Amino acid sequence: MKTKITTYIPPHSDEMSEKFINTIMKQGKKNTARRIFNEMLAELEKRGHKEPKATFFKALENTKPTMEVRPKRVGGAVYQVPFEVQPKRQRMLSFRWIITAARGRKGMPMARRLSIEILEASEGTGAAVKKKDDVERMAQANRAFAHYARFTKKK
Repeated sequence: MKTKITTYIPPHSDEMSEKFINTIMKQGKKNTARRIFNEMLAELEKRGHKEPKATFFKALENTKPTMEVRPKRVGGAVYQVPFEVQPKRQRMLSFRWIITAARGRKGMPMARRLSIEILEASEGTGAAVKKKDDVERMAQANRAFAHYARFTKKK
């Protein structure tokens, strides 16, 4: 039986923000990751968004994929089989794509790159949203192989 581990969440924060901070974090430097996140929120506010957290959550919603493909080997051939994405994985992929897109931009501090990517994602544009669209388009294109999903084990 699995027990859920509870962790300390600062009073001004929430679970989603803390998970995002953990995804930003590199080499265990949580204070640096938290500083980047807070500077990103301040940058969003400076750019005229009254509710930076709402913009952040809208960006996450816009980058969550509903379908993805997984390779499945059937009779010597490998098919890209479309699957629905579980909510936890949706959130994780959303975080990963936003942070990867922000790290791909060069020439400015990470907080500013992240704020630009969050703004673009909240408006439905940007590299993270493009990645989500590509993944969903791939799943749509391979829906003919959906019947192979029954051969896979549930995780």
